[in-house]
Amino acid sequence: MTTDIKDAAAVERRLWDEIEKDQIGMLGVVGGPAHHLQPMTAFVEPSANRLWFFTRNDTDLVRDIGAGHTAMFVFQQRDFRACVGGRLTVRQDRERMDRYWNAVVAAWYPEGKDDPHLTLLSLDCDDAQVWISQAGPMRFAWEIAKANATGHTPDLGARAEVRFN
Repeated sequence: MTTDIKDAAAVERRLWDEIEKDQIGMLGVVGGPAHHLQPMTAFVEPSANRLWFFTRNDTDLVRDIGAGHTAMFVFQQRDFRACVGGRLTVRQDRERMDRYWNAVVAAWYPEGKDDPHLTLLSLDCDDAQVWISQAGPMRFAWEIAKANATGHTPDLGARAEVRFN
């Protein structure tokens, strides 16, 4: 999929589409005691510039969030990479729980949606850094060979900044 890196609306649309399609990324609290991101499944709500995550209310991540905390969600695919920043909060939202509940989520919560430890996290997105590679395998090989022969940096794509608010 080709995206004009200078078209902010197209980059934002691609960001939401890519996360919705593949969902898995790494989520973590900025400056939190855990100091590590962890794999999470994201559910996108582009109209609100928001990502949702199912988790347990007794995890280190929930403890680190407290009443709300700055967080990052890192998403990587072969030709698309993004780091989304925003405010992460713990939310009890039955409507969204019902909307995003599926067989994969259910596997983690044997007691279902009534599991007393089940909760949602909401990442209200402020901004994102996005890297898009427009190079397939042949162009990648060409750019690497050309860079090694000429001493110039390979041209494999570009970076864009997305501001949601």
